[in-house]
Amino acid sequence: MIKCHTCQTANLDTSRFCDECGTRLIQPLGDIGHADYLPPTVETPSRSFANIDSISLSPAPVGALESENVNEPVEHSAKHAHARLVIERGGTPGTEFQLTSDESTIGRWDADNGVFPDIDLDAHDDDAKVSRRHARIRRNNGSYFIEDLGSTNGTYVNRGRRLLPGNTQILNDGDEVIVGKTFLRFLVKR
Repeated sequence: MIKCHTCQTANLDTSRFCDECGTRLIQPLGDIGHADYLPPTVETPSRSFANIDSISLSPAPVGALESENVNEPVEHSAKHAHARLVIERGGTPGTEFQLTSDESTIGRWDADNGVFPDIDLDAHDDDAKVSRRHARIRRNNGSYFIEDLGSTNGTYVNRGRRLLPGNTQILNDGDEVIVGKTFLRFLVKR
Protein backbone atom coordinates (compact mmCIF):
# COMPACT_ATOMS: atom_id res chain seq x y z
CA MET A 1 0.00 0.00 0.00
CA ILE A 2 1.09 3.57 -0.71
CA LYS A 3 0.28 6.16 1.96
CA CYS A 4 -0.78 9.60 0.72
CA HIS A 5 1.53 12.30 2.06
CA THR A 6 -1.35 14.82 2.10
CA CYS A 7 -4.26 13.00 3.80
CA GLN A 8 -2.51 9.81 5.04
CA THR A 9 -4.99 7.50 3.22
CA ALA A 10 -3.67 4.05 2.26
CA ASN A 11 -3.95 3.43 -1.51
CA LEU A 12 -3.24 0.43 -3.73
CA ASP A 13 0.37 0.03 -4.90
CA THR A 14 -0.76 0.56 -8.51
CA SER A 15 -2.51 3.89 -7.76
CA ARG A 16 -0.97 7.05 -9.17
CA PHE A 17 -3.35 9.41 -7.37
CA CYS A 18 -4.89 9.26 -3.88
CA ASP A 19 -8.40 7.80 -3.86
CA GLU A 20 -9.41 10.21 -1.06
CA CYS A 21 -7.94 13.61 -1.98
CA GLY A 22 -6.62 13.19 -5.55
CA THR A 23 -3.02 14.11 -4.76
CA ARG A 24 -0.38 12.49 -7.00
CA LEU A 25 1.15 9.69 -4.97
CA ILE A 26 4.87 9.53 -4.29
CA GLN A 27 6.19 6.11 -5.23
CA PRO A 28 9.62 4.58 -4.65
CA LEU A 29 11.98 4.69 -7.64
CA GLY A 30 12.15 0.90 -7.84
CA ASP A 31 8.38 0.55 -8.39
CA ILE A 32 8.03 3.01 -11.27
CA GLY A 33 10.25 4.72 -13.81
CA HIS A 34 12.43 7.68 -12.90
CA ALA A 35 10.23 10.08 -14.90
CA ASP A 36 7.23 9.44 -12.62
CA TYR A 37 9.11 9.75 -9.32
CA LEU A 38 8.21 12.76 -7.18
CA PRO A 39 10.45 13.47 -4.19
CA PRO A 40 8.66 14.08 -0.87
CA THR A 41 9.59 17.79 -0.89
CA VAL A 42 7.61 18.53 -4.06
CA GLU A 43 4.31 20.29 -3.37
CA THR A 44 1.46 18.81 -5.42
CA PRO A 45 -1.97 20.37 -5.90
CA SER A 46 -4.70 18.65 -3.93
CA ARG A 47 -8.40 18.39 -4.76
CA SER A 48 -10.77 20.41 -2.66
CA PHE A 49 -14.06 18.67 -1.93
CA ALA A 50 -15.68 21.87 -0.73
CA ASN A 51 -15.19 23.68 -4.03
CA ILE A 52 -16.29 22.62 -7.51
CA ASP A 53 -13.11 23.89 -9.15
CA SER A 54 -10.97 20.99 -10.28
CA ILE A 55 -7.66 22.04 -8.72
CA SER A 56 -6.53 24.06 -5.74
CA LEU A 57 -3.82 26.67 -6.05
CA SER A 58 -1.86 28.75 -3.55
CA PRO A 59 -3.99 31.49 -2.03
CA ALA A 60 -4.15 34.60 -4.21
CA PRO A 61 -3.26 38.00 -2.76
CA VAL A 62 -6.16 40.04 -1.41
CA GLY A 63 -7.83 41.87 -4.28
CA ALA A 64 -6.48 39.42 -6.89
CA LEU A 65 -8.61 38.46 -9.87
CA GLU A 66 -12.16 38.27 -8.52
CA SER A 67 -13.29 35.96 -11.33
CA GLU A 68 -11.00 33.15 -10.17
CA ASN A 69 -12.63 31.63 -7.07
CA VAL A 70 -10.46 28.51 -6.82
CA ASN A 71 -9.45 29.02 -3.21
CA GLU A 72 -12.55 30.49 -1.63
CA PRO A 73 -14.25 28.42 1.03
CA VAL A 74 -17.66 26.96 0.29
CA GLU A 75 -19.50 29.79 2.11
CA HIS A 76 -17.88 32.38 -0.15
CA SER A 77 -18.14 30.25 -3.29
CA ALA A 78 -21.91 30.07 -2.90
CA LYS A 79 -22.01 33.88 -2.73
CA HIS A 80 -19.99 34.16 -5.95
CA ALA A 81 -21.74 31.35 -7.79
CA HIS A 82 -23.42 32.57 -10.95
CA ALA A 83 -25.51 29.45 -11.55
CA ARG A 84 -26.26 26.03 -10.07
CA LEU A 85 -27.31 22.56 -11.07
CA VAL A 86 -29.80 20.70 -8.89
CA ILE A 87 -30.38 16.93 -9.14
CA GLU A 88 -34.08 16.30 -9.73
CA ARG A 89 -33.94 12.59 -10.59
CA GLY A 90 -31.04 10.31 -9.87
CA GLY A 91 -29.09 9.05 -6.87
CA THR A 92 -29.72 11.99 -4.49
CA PRO A 93 -32.49 14.42 -5.53
CA GLY A 94 -32.07 17.93 -4.16
CA THR A 95 -28.25 17.90 -4.27
CA GLU A 96 -26.95 21.22 -5.57
CA PHE A 97 -23.73 22.05 -7.42
CA GLN A 98 -22.62 25.68 -7.47
CA LEU A 99 -21.02 26.97 -10.68
CA THR A 100 -18.36 29.55 -9.84
CA SER A 101 -16.14 29.36 -12.95
CA ASP A 102 -16.91 30.34 -16.52
CA GLU A 103 -16.37 26.70 -17.50
CA SER A 104 -17.55 23.67 -15.52
CA THR A 105 -17.13 20.01 -16.46
CA ILE A 106 -19.76 17.40 -15.54
CA GLY A 107 -18.60 13.83 -14.98
CA ARG A 108 -17.42 11.23 -12.50
CA TRP A 109 -14.23 11.51 -10.45
CA ASP A 110 -11.44 9.05 -11.32
CA ALA A 111 -8.21 9.75 -9.45
CA ASP A 112 -6.32 6.87 -11.10
CA ASN A 113 -6.82 8.43 -14.53
CA GLY A 114 -6.56 12.06 -13.41
CA VAL A 115 -10.22 12.95 -14.03
CA PHE A 116 -11.50 15.59 -11.59
CA PRO A 117 -14.76 17.11 -12.92
CA ASP A 118 -16.11 20.33 -11.42
CA ILE A 119 -19.53 18.72 -11.05
CA ASP A 120 -18.70 15.26 -9.72
CA LEU A 121 -21.70 12.93 -10.06
CA ASP A 122 -19.79 9.79 -9.01
CA ALA A 123 -21.59 9.50 -5.64
CA HIS A 124 -24.96 10.35 -7.23
CA ASP A 125 -24.83 7.98 -10.23
CA ASP A 126 -25.52 4.48 -8.89
CA ASP A 127 -25.72 2.90 -12.37
CA ALA A 128 -22.51 4.58 -13.64
CA LYS A 129 -24.32 6.02 -16.67
CA VAL A 130 -22.47 9.35 -16.45
CA SER A 131 -19.15 9.30 -18.31
CA ARG A 132 -15.93 10.37 -16.59
CA ARG A 133 -15.85 13.45 -18.84
CA HIS A 134 -19.50 13.78 -19.82
CA ALA A 135 -20.40 17.41 -20.62
CA ARG A 136 -19.22 20.99 -20.21
CA ILE A 137 -21.15 24.16 -19.33
CA ARG A 138 -19.62 27.49 -20.39
CA ARG A 139 -20.59 31.04 -19.56
CA ASN A 140 -19.76 33.70 -22.15
CA ASN A 141 -20.94 37.32 -21.78
CA GLY A 142 -23.86 36.29 -19.55
CA SER A 143 -25.05 33.50 -21.88
CA TYR A 144 -24.68 29.82 -21.07
CA PHE A 145 -23.82 26.96 -23.39
CA ILE A 146 -23.57 23.20 -22.92
CA GLU A 147 -21.73 20.64 -25.00
CA ASP A 148 -21.39 16.88 -24.81
CA LEU A 149 -17.79 15.68 -24.50
CA GLY A 150 -18.30 12.37 -26.33
CA SER A 151 -20.20 10.67 -23.50
CA THR A 152 -21.42 7.09 -23.81
CA ASN A 153 -25.03 7.70 -22.74
CA GLY A 154 -25.56 11.20 -24.10
CA THR A 155 -26.51 14.67 -22.94
CA TYR A 156 -30.01 16.07 -23.47
CA VAL A 157 -31.54 19.50 -22.89
CA ASN A 158 -35.29 19.70 -22.18
CA ARG A 159 -35.70 16.11 -23.42
CA GLY A 160 -34.79 17.15 -26.94
CA ARG A 161 -32.43 15.37 -29.30
CA ARG A 162 -29.17 13.98 -28.04
CA LEU A 163 -26.41 16.61 -28.28
CA LEU A 164 -23.74 15.82 -30.81
CA PRO A 165 -20.28 15.72 -29.19
CA GLY A 166 -18.48 19.04 -29.58
CA ASN A 167 -21.58 20.98 -30.70
CA THR A 168 -22.69 23.64 -28.23
CA GLN A 169 -26.30 24.37 -27.42
CA ILE A 170 -27.61 27.41 -25.57
CA LEU A 171 -28.67 26.75 -21.98
CA ASN A 172 -31.37 28.91 -20.40
CA ASP A 173 -32.44 29.43 -16.80
CA GLY A 174 -34.74 26.57 -15.74
CA ASP A 175 -33.64 24.15 -18.48
CA GLU A 176 -33.56 20.44 -17.71
CA VAL A 177 -30.22 18.75 -18.42
CA ILE A 178 -30.05 14.96 -18.60
CA VAL A 179 -26.66 13.25 -18.35
CA GLY A 180 -26.87 9.46 -18.42
CA LYS A 181 -29.79 8.70 -16.08
CA THR A 182 -29.32 11.80 -13.91
CA PHE A 183 -31.80 14.65 -14.38
CA LEU A 184 -30.51 18.10 -13.42
CA ARG A 185 -32.18 21.53 -13.34
CA PHE A 186 -30.01 24.46 -14.49
CA LEU A 187 -30.71 27.65 -12.51
CA VAL A 188 -29.07 31.04 -13.02
CA LYS A 189 -28.52 33.15 -9.89
CA ARG A 190 -30.15 36.55 -10.09
